Amino acid sequence: MTQSYEVFLGCAIPSRFNNYESSMRAVAKELGVKLIDFEGASCCGTVVLKSIDENSWLSMSGRNIALAEKRGHDIVTPCNGCFGSLKDTNHVLHEYEDYRKKVNAALKPLGLEYTGKVKIRHFVEVLYELKDEIEKKIVKRLDGLRVAFHPGCHLIRPSNVAGFDDPELPSKVDELIELTGAKSVHWDMKLRCCGSPLLIASEDVAVKILQEKMISANGAGANCVVTNCPACHTQFDIQQLGLKDDEGNSLELPALFVTQILGAAMGIDLEPLGFELNRVSLDPINDIFGL
Repeated sequence: MTQSYEVFLGCAIPSRFNNYESSMRAVAKELGVKLIDFEGASCCGTVVLKSIDENSWLSMSGRNIALAEKRGHDIVTPCNGCFGSLKDTNHVLHEYEDYRKKVNAALKPLGLEYTGKVKIRHFVEVLYELKDEIEKKIVKRLDGLRVAFHPGCHLIRPSNVAGFDDPELPSKVDELIELTGAKSVHWDMKLRCCGSPLLIASEDVAVKILQEKMISANGAGANCVVTNCPACHTQFDIQQLGLKDDEGNSLELPALFVTQILGAAMGIDLEPLGFELNRVSLDPINDIFGL
């Protein structure tokens, strides 16, 4: 039976990471997952807004959920931030009647209502449920690829809301990675925030956090970093350019989206996987992918 979802891309993916969107769509098509473009979407409301104006955050995010609900579809998103904001809003509005009444009062003039029927899912959740199908479709083993996988914060925390993986020892996306023949390495800084939220307020601190994470990834023997979040990817594939340790040694490692490595291993054409759009050079792993 074909799965179908309204796909909520968020702001960063269409504007900065076309390779994430195109590789996600290609993998979804290969697996028979139907992605319906989300009409009328606004910003997810972002978890940052929650700390400034909770009611506006709930109303903005709740509007997106109500749109999908009106059309009878669950929501899937490839963005950790959107996942966190929409999932948290869904939880609050489902559990707390006072908030639900306030949001529905704001939505009524728009002809919308939140009733709690929509599920919010991250795209890697859908992939994990289809891991047996993915394994059957692997045609190119990525032997020699040693991955430092960075899950990002909002995919796994708060665990009672995200509900996807163990927040202390997440392993589900690592399992997907290893279906390809790649090795997901253990690295000490795996669960630490990438530093992306600090880029606007204190870029120096954000880069220092990234430096510490890349020292850990290099020390674990990784030859690439893999993410499932556009904000995290901003750190690993843009801020990482030219990054060195305190002794001046390069810390650069290729940064990939999980959909890119799964797509390559599944034999999907390279064009929709968008490797040419990755900023950090892929030269160290070109042979593994046949680039």
